[in-house]
Amino acid sequence: MSKNGFLTSLTIGAAAIGALMAAASPAAAAYPDRPITLIIPWGAGGGTDATGRAIAAVLQDDLKQPVNVVNRTGGQGVVGHAAIAQAKPDGYTIGVITVEINQLHWMGLTDLTGADSYAPLALYNIDPAGVQVRADAQYKTVADLLGQIKANPGKLKGSGTGQGGIWHLALAGMLNAAGLSTSAVPWVPTDGAATSLKELVAGGVDVVTCSRVEAESMISAGKVKALALMAPERSKLYPDLPTLKEQGLDWSIETWRGVAAPKGTPKEVLDVLVPALKRVTENKAFTDVLDKRGFGRVYKGPEDFTKFLRANDASLGATMKAAGLVK
Repeated sequence: MSKNGFLTSLTIGAAAIGALMAAASPAAAAYPDRPITLIIPWGAGGGTDATGRAIAAVLQDDLKQPVNVVNRTGGQGVVGHAAIAQAKPDGYTIGVITVEINQLHWMGLTDLTGADSYAPLALYNIDPAGVQVRADAQYKTVADLLGQIKANPGKLKGSGTGQGGIWHLALAGMLNAAGLSTSAVPWVPTDGAATSLKELVAGGVDVVTCSRVEAESMISAGKVKALALMAPERSKLYPDLPTLKEQGLDWSIETWRGVAAPKGTPKEVLDVLVPALKRVTENKAFTDVLDKRGFGRVYKGPEDFTKFLRANDASLGATMKAAGLVK
């Protein structure tokens, strides 16, 4: 065989081997090809847990992969939010971020912020704060409650979430609007509304400022009653519940919840997750859960969610400074 013929045969042989190897090698698996973890930075039973699990249930049907919910509590929300931000940005760990992510850095507890530390995917829920007391409490109105607080500063205890969290800010803002010191009701920090409401029923605290919907089960059971909603106007879901504004206090505040991925998550992964989450927010199985439990439904995609996060951060910073909660 000539030298040229030998080289030609060698080239053809190498090409054939390469083709066989390519045929034998599986194509790169499309995302997702294994289970996804959804981190929830608050305890089981609260509003974030309930809505997050509703997201997970529908999302796993949409993506045809299990979506496993993991509650990572602690550090007033820092632990779970940090776990989402620090996860490998491959789409296999995402999480529910909440309004506290735009408060924690003002308190000096973390450098994380909602807009800059994540890849925001979808805002899906907004709920105003409410004022809840035990069902057998003597207070019939917020004025009654404030009168007791004014007469006995430091005696009544409040709760709803961690120190400096959104529900703490809700109480501080209400006290401030009433001309009372924000320390007039000592705060008892917990891992979320569900735990705080149990403390309320047990007598460990006297008032819980969380969303009305989070208190629904306790209210339905006749253990808790709602006095007011911290919103500009009455809710269509609770038309008989007056606002603080109706009771002479110019104060309103809301919580929000959304899904985010670690910053740096590849575009090809985001191109799967973003439309999937939009479909989830439109899915009847998801909307029924939120509607039946009274959670406010919204939808903002990545761009609008990011703008929302920046505006919310600035607004909360100003309010926290006024309430003396910034360090």
